[in-house]
Amino acid sequence: MFNTIIEASRNFCIHQIRVPHQVHDNVPQMRTIIAFIDAMPISGKKYRVYLAASFSFAQRVATTLLEEDESDEETLIDMMLESANLIVGSAKVLAEEKGYESFIITTPSFENIDAFSVVYDEAKVLKIEDDEMIIAIKEI
Repeated sequence: MFNTIIEASRNFCIHQIRVPHQVHDNVPQMRTIIAFIDAMPISGKKYRVYLAASFSFAQRVATTLLEEDESDEETLIDMMLESANLIVGSAKVLAEEKGYESFIITTPSFENIDAFSVVYDEAKVLKIEDDEMIIAIKEI
């Protein structure tokens, strides 16, 4: 499931943000806006998918989706919730198209604004210029 989520996040960068990106493994210690969405495969397991982005990454999303150059904190939180919904929702569709195990997702939730200190099973970082977003997954 995690690889499909990473593929969906790459597609988000390509088709929504439309800026070249990189994926790496070095989870940075920075102040982030953290959102999560739960995913439940038909196997019965439950996973929490976290998206934690720098304010500048969230602003990049707001600029792309809302055409706002300077958004307030509430709007940036909304952009992280929308990013979680778009990325994990897209991963759900990709999994179905590729014949992988289907899963359902919940409504995204706001966790907090802080350094990303969540315990996770796997994580990757999307980097666009100096902006970064952590994508992590944890079986719960």
